[in-house]
Amino acid sequence: MTRNPGQWLQGSGPESDIVISSRIRLARNLADFPFVGQASEADHQRIEEVLKNAVLGIEDTSRLLYIEVEDLASVDRQFLVERHLISREHAESQGIRAVAIDGGERFSIMINEEDHLRIQVMRSGLSLDETWEEINRIDDHIESNVTYAFHEKLGYLTACPTNVGTGMRVSVMLHLPALVLTRQIDKVFRSLQKISLAVRGLYGEGSQAMGDFYQISNQITLGRSEADLIQQVHDIVPVIIDYERQARDFLIKESHENLHDRVSRAYGILRTAQTISSEETMHLLSSVRMGVNLGLISDLEIPVLNELFLQTQPAHLQKLTGVELEESDRNIERARYLRRHLHGHAKGNELETN
Repeated sequence: MTRNPGQWLQGSGPESDIVISSRIRLARNLADFPFVGQASEADHQRIEEVLKNAVLGIEDTSRLLYIEVEDLASVDRQFLVERHLISREHAESQGIRAVAIDGGERFSIMINEEDHLRIQVMRSGLSLDETWEEINRIDDHIESNVTYAFHEKLGYLTACPTNVGTGMRVSVMLHLPALVLTRQIDKVFRSLQKISLAVRGLYGEGSQAMGDFYQISNQITLGRSEADLIQQVHDIVPVIIDYERQARDFLIKESHENLHDRVSRAYGILRTAQTISSEETMHLLSSVRMGVNLGLISDLEIPVLNELFLQTQPAHLQKLTGVELEESDRNIERARYLRRHLHGHAKGNELETN
């Protein structure tokens, strides 16, 4: 997993220059047990046993990685968070809990997170329909083996009231550097909030927006069908994509020299820095990624950049080196990693001057 990013990072899906990934998450609970926060340790163990048997039947077990999260070292739990395979809450909580991950990292299933079960499916680019088909298949399979907590009027019952109903979160991760540079991003976000869409950072609720990455998702689950929630996000994302494209066109036409300078400086620092923080790396890679998509940099592919966003995160960097590192040592190793992986592009990857 350390050296092979998941399918959702390949940059191969629709609108993948702006849309990094599509994700749908379902929250489910078993009818015969208390919610996780009220359950005993014995309940947690029994919940994990019941759901493990149901989950392992989804695919050939040779294609599923089943992990007891409580047994993992801190760096390994953080690795899975950076990979978007478990939530930060799942990594940091205590007690019996697990995650099942398929070989291509197309889906992960958390057991004993905030709810007994959190199913998530991810796809590259704007692929909500395909994502829904897959998660619906997984959910149906599990439900055929267990009894979910379900109310005839309210729908699926969840630990947090905001998830009651469909238990669904539909989200799309977008790269919006031009809207940030042209200072239009806050206006866009205010408009989204008016139609009950939430804007979160790279790692979801409570996280900061690093590298100009934002997650757009529904806020309401009660009283809306799955199809309605998917359609709402599906309708608005193309509008945001269009705004970002317009902002990029404006920067190219009206501020070409400044944009070119920004991209070239970012690329130069990444290729020569001797020490660099995770936050600065994300910021600079964001500029370079935009430069590639605008034709300002040639012969550097988006999947390479997507991989660098991931591999330069703290836990990934430590897993790649095979040792735990203090922050200052991580900064040195991160710079070394960037120089090594961008060196091969140095000759044929000059910035376009036109």
